[in-house]
Amino acid sequence: MRIVHLAKMTGVAGTENHLLTLLPHLTERGQEVRLLVLCEPEKPMYEYAARMSAAGVPTELFNIHGDIDLRLIGQLAARLRALQPDAVHTHLIHADWHGIPAARRAGVRYIYTSGHNDDPFRRRLPIRLVQAYLWRRLTAGIAISEAVRRFVIEVELAPPQKVHTVHYGLAPAQPDLTMRAAFRAELGIPLNAPVLGSVCRLIEQKGLTFALRAFAQIAPRFPEAHYVIIGDGALREQLRAEAEALGVAARVHFAGWRADAAARMVAFDIFVMPSLWEGFGLVLLEAMRARLPIIASAVSALPEIVRDGETGFLCAPRDVACLAERMARLLSARDLAAQLGARGEARLRAEFSVSKMVDRTLAVYRKTGALRKESA
Repeated sequence: MRIVHLAKMTGVAGTENHLLTLLPHLTERGQEVRLLVLCEPEKPMYEYAARMSAAGVPTELFNIHGDIDLRLIGQLAARLRALQPDAVHTHLIHADWHGIPAARRAGVRYIYTSGHNDDPFRRRLPIRLVQAYLWRRLTAGIAISEAVRRFVIEVELAPPQKVHTVHYGLAPAQPDLTMRAAFRAELGIPLNAPVLGSVCRLIEQKGLTFALRAFAQIAPRFPEAHYVIIGDGALREQLRAEAEALGVAARVHFAGWRADAAARMVAFDIFVMPSLWEGFGLVLLEAMRARLPIIASAVSALPEIVRDGETGFLCAPRDVACLAERMARLLSARDLAAQLGARGEARLRAEFSVSKMVDRTLAVYRKTGALRKESA
């Protein structure tokens, strides 16, 4: 099968990392895969395109000007006519709005989309109506979690029979233990100090304000503990000011965006994800791979990944008291933390393997007619 995937990107986060795993593995399974990336002119994705191309997936960049770029639809349709794919598969809303009309204009028979998030802005009436219209012009769609599947059916009015759930997958890996000492030394954290950590964009969705307040509550009881936040975003200075106001600025470390953030998780002892909503949370699989116990919000897809009391703990969103209690519990019980982390890594291997993700994606293509015979 010749298939073109299409996504808008402004940086590298969950969806982008997911595609870096999925698309090369589809190629390895005998599919002819190409990626078209929609970029804002001031945020070109040259490095990402090079990484994807090096992984065996030819990648092309197209500039997008605004939320709706009618000229871009024509450009994409012309490129699709030249490529003559059997199928087109879009990811994220801007790719839906431009890629689906372009694919239909180009006469592509099979058109798919992936739902990656349950963002609140998608509940706005104009967006809901556009998405409902597009769902009826698709062959089928993939939801990355049951939570997202429910969302697109209830909010975007997707026909239930068209929506198939395929969880993200991640390959296990042996952590580089030298990174633990090196990263802690860079941040000025003693090697044996207990460290809580988060990896995310610094935006409202990620709920870091509540994690900071929880850390401030338990900080006097655990004077050697530190909190490390890897990532960048619009709320960076606001979060710094919050840490200062809470009196924990000296023990909260804003490490900025790191291309190798997943590898640096080895410096953490506990992973914290207090999101207010989350389509999946690929970073949770990375934390599980690092054998970290997880404290997360019981929102959206997160309960599908973290088993409360077995691989980590879940709290209601914005529940500072619960976050603080769970932080204190894991800091006080290192054996329990280790057990939860080991179970999380085992769950990653059993439930969120790359092979399962690829198998289930190909099954959707096969069931809906685009893929008639998978290569051996």
